[in-house]
Amino acid sequence: MMLEKLQATSHRRFNPLTGEWVIVSPHRTLRPWQGQEEEVSAPSALAHDPKCYLCAGNIRANGARNPDYTSTFVFDNDFAALKPDAPETRLDDGLFVAEGESGLCRVVCFSPRHDLTLARMSLTEIAAVVDCWAAETKALAARPDITSVQIFENRGEIMGCSNPHPHGQIWASRHLPNEMVKEGARQQEYFTRHGRPLLTDYLKRELEIKTRIICENDHFVVLVPFWAVWPFETLVLPRRTVSSLDDLSAAERTGLAEALSAITVRYDNLFSVSFPYSMGFHQRPMDDKPHPEWTLHGHFYPPLLRSATVKKFMVGFEMLGGPQRDITPEAAAACLRALSARHYLESR
Repeated sequence: MMLEKLQATSHRRFNPLTGEWVIVSPHRTLRPWQGQEEEVSAPSALAHDPKCYLCAGNIRANGARNPDYTSTFVFDNDFAALKPDAPETRLDDGLFVAEGESGLCRVVCFSPRHDLTLARMSLTEIAAVVDCWAAETKALAARPDITSVQIFENRGEIMGCSNPHPHGQIWASRHLPNEMVKEGARQQEYFTRHGRPLLTDYLKRELEIKTRIICENDHFVVLVPFWAVWPFETLVLPRRTVSSLDDLSAAERTGLAEALSAITVRYDNLFSVSFPYSMGFHQRPMDDKPHPEWTLHGHFYPPLLRSATVKKFMVGFEMLGGPQRDITPEAAAACLRALSARHYLESR
C-alpha cells in the first residue's frame, strides 16, 4: 500500500462501511493551540451509593425498587425514548414526511459495584455482560415489531452520561436507524459484487498489514480502522464471520470479553484517566431474512485528543462538510498498542 507518501500531508480516506470520506491532516499536530481543555470525571470511590438510582436495592425515579442484584441487571428505561405503543400513523405529502416509531429502551447495569467500569471489571464479570447482551438480542429479535437491536454505552460525563454507575443501554426499534441503513447497503453491495462479507475481507487485509492492529485473541481483533474519524477510535471484529451477538459461541463470548477488557484498559492507561467514550455494536437487521452480508462489529468513539483534558470537537467544516482528523490512524494504533494491558490504578 502506497500510504507512506500521504502520511505527512493532507489526504482523505474512504470508509467502505458508510460510503463517506474523512480528511486526515497530520501536519496540524504542529499548530500552537492544542484545543480547549475539558474536565474528565474520576471514578466513584463508593462501591454502593445510597443516592444512585442504579445501585442494588435503591429506589429509581419512578418509585420502583431495584432488586439486590449481584451480577447484571436489566430493566425497561423509566424515561424511554421509544414507546412500544406508538401508532403506525404516517404523514407524507412529498415534503413533510413523518411516522410513528415504536420500540423498547432498556438499561443494562453491568455490575452492582458503583465504583467499577468495564476497564476495571474482571473477565468473568465482563463475560456476564456479553452473555446478557446476547440474551437480550435474542429476546428482542423474537418480537415481530422489532427490526433493530442497538446495544451501546456512553461512558463519562463528557459523553453525556448522567450516572457513573457502570451501565449501558439497548434501544430496539421498528425501523433501522440511519447508520444501520448506510452500513447495510454498503455491505450488501460488496457481498453482491464479491460473494464475501466486506468486513471479513477487510479484517484479513488488516491482519496482513498489522500497522493498525492493537490487540487480538483467538476470536476477536481490536484495531484502529483505516478510515477512523475520532482520534483513538477503534473497531472490534470477530475472526469468524458472525452477524449478531446471539450467534456467538460460548468461547467467542469469552473472547469478546477479553477484547473489551484489553481495549478499555488501554484507553484508561493512555492518559491515566477513566477514559470517556461512546461504544456500541452493529448487528444484522432482526427480520426473517438471511443476512450473509452482515458482520457483527463494535465501534468505540472516544473524544479525547492529546491529553486527559483536551477533547476533539465536531464543528465548522465537520458539521457543514465532513469529518477531519489530525493524528493518523496508524499513529493512534501504535500509541494504543504500546500501552500495558494492566490497568494504571493497579500499579499504585
